[in-house]
Amino acid sequence: MLHLASWIREKDDALFGQFLAPYPDIQLDNARLGPVDLDAMDGLMLTGGPDVSAPFHPEPPARPELIEDAEPERDAWEFAALRSAYARGLPIFAICKGVQALNLFLGGSLLLDIPNHNLPEMKSANVQPLRYATDARQRFEMVNSSHHQALDRVADALEVEAWHAQDGIIEQVRMRDYPWGLGVQYHPERDLVYRSLFDEFLEQIKNPK
Repeated sequence: MLHLASWIREKDDALFGQFLAPYPDIQLDNARLGPVDLDAMDGLMLTGGPDVSAPFHPEPPARPELIEDAEPERDAWEFAALRSAYARGLPIFAICKGVQALNLFLGGSLLLDIPNHNLPEMKSANVQPLRYATDARQRFEMVNSSHHQALDRVADALEVEAWHAQDGIIEQVRMRDYPWGLGVQYHPERDLVYRSLFDEFLEQIKNPK
């Protein structure tokens, strides 16, 4: 049995479950529910949630009061999981808060509050247009994207693959010089149109390069 480590909110369990169901040989180990053996994980998925707490920013945030509903205990687990996965070259898939944590872990920084990316219609409807780098493999003309923070200074270990077509907010990055690592600011768990993202990730767990 292969092990996928993650921390998934209760309200998101069923959403992620629909993408994991075709892979019965990959067991989801959800750290929200109990201890996870990081030495046994074969892949790491970082999912959406509240803002990354200030102690996990490489530099103290200029305006820490803009950080909302932080969960330091969760952050501590996710950054420990990142250290373990990164050191071993395991597949990493980072979503929304997850891509922000990944960027911070690798030395980048965040925009702590951005306008016009947290409207009700953005939570599940694919309404935000993207533009892509020429070598991006995963492409979606319109995405859902509900967040009030975003990547600012991009870590050197990340390569930007997609931006919001209108305001340039970064929406997709790939890990540079790494076996397999992808981060998206949008929420692929909310729509089956994004199945190819999960399939690419889960196939990497089954057949790592």
